[in-house]
Amino acid sequence: MKRKLVKIATFLTALLVLTSVWATDVETVLAAEEAPDGVVFEIVSGEEGLLSRLLPAVKADIKKLRERFPELPVAIVTHGNEQFDLLTENRDTEAAAHTLAKELVNADEVNLHVCNVHAGWRNKSPEDFPDYVNVAATGPAQIRTYIDMGYVVITLP
Repeated sequence: MKRKLVKIATFLTALLVLTSVWATDVETVLAAEEAPDGVVFEIVSGEEGLLSRLLPAVKADIKKLRERFPELPVAIVTHGNEQFDLLTENRDTEAAAHTLAKELVNADEVNLHVCNVHAGWRNKSPEDFPDYVNVAATGPAQIRTYIDMGYVVITLP
């Protein structure tokens, strides 16, 4: 089992490095003459509780991006320890993160993903997340899918 986890961790690290190659920032996207095919915010850290502090800035960035490019598709992929803020069992302790996540998905039409592999390392399954959170097979693979669709990556924090 340990050997399998090492292989998975190595694979995910390699995917993370690959996605970093395409990373940019909000100001660069705003300065572009044409909109990209989409923007995906990649959030990965070891810090639980981060989403309550980070999502307000992401929401503000999305507002700026959409003011410049009104039809811009946006996604968020969170695949570090911060993704556990969005567990259904943490709705009370991470109320701000849940409120913002739900607003982003429902009102702002943002696709929000967490990583199933990372969740599995803590014995959590897709059913442990609320319905407004999409549980992707892996965070890095989900980001790669967006890159293949022409999205640019903005890596946070």
